[in-house]
Amino acid sequence: MKEVPAKVEHNKEWIVVKIGVDEEHMVLPAPINREISYKSIIDLEERKMALTLTIKGEQELMIRIASVEKVLQIIKRLILGSCNAYRLMAYFMSPAIRGGVMVNTAQWEKGSVVVVRSGIWFVSAAKQICIPLSEVAAIELTKRDVQGKPTDVIRIDSVESGEVVSSLVLCPLSTLQVLNNFLKDATKGIDMKGTELDGISQQVAMLIYSGMDSHAIENMLNIPHKQLDEIYDKILNLGLAEVVTIRREVQLTTKGVRYITDATKTQKN
Repeated sequence: MKEVPAKVEHNKEWIVVKIGVDEEHMVLPAPINREISYKSIIDLEERKMALTLTIKGEQELMIRIASVEKVLQIIKRLILGSCNAYRLMAYFMSPAIRGGVMVNTAQWEKGSVVVVRSGIWFVSAAKQICIPLSEVAAIELTKRDVQGKPTDVIRIDSVESGEVVSSLVLCPLSTLQVLNNFLKDATKGIDMKGTELDGISQQVAMLIYSGMDSHAIENMLNIPHKQLDEIYDKILNLGLAEVVTIRREVQLTTKGVRYITDATKTQKN
């Protein structure tokens, strides 16, 4: 069994330990004293150089592990190879398209697609890339030119830092159809039924998507900022957007008017 250095959260504190790992399980030493089979892991999340493992049982257990990237890659590879998840062998390209533009370095990689409770993982010999299900914007069975031939692929659109990123999955059509159905079921939360917008609100949403700010949208659609704020409220209430900047409207106080008046006089003199 190989040992790797890491920190494990225990009683709301991070403890420095050496985790034992092999192809089937990991061992967390004292004071945790726990052996974890990879097959008992039903979810794996990664945030800011830390992994969160969810272990099945009568009461689900969550364990957080932090370490350097090299160690985390080893742990992720071992877990994703055996954890309790939907898994299939496939070629993938992720990211393939970013902001509507093909990624120059994008290439097909041979590996597997692993779907856990919280995300879709793309795993190859050199990579482990995760798309959180909460960030999936669309899933589509479509066609793409592969070696000069139109080929069936699954396109997964997700939102990353406000930008739409697309990933592609390639495998036999029958397997693609099964994967497509499974992913559609896993991402039921992105169903847009019941979130219909009126015409002007749709235009605003499209302009937001294109990167326009509030002032540009007002000028483009020739609407007052009060109406735009009402549309923003509608879009926010439907969960279609989030606030990134709060715009304030101000007017000068009497003191402010006096300041401007004095400043103007000074400039004239």
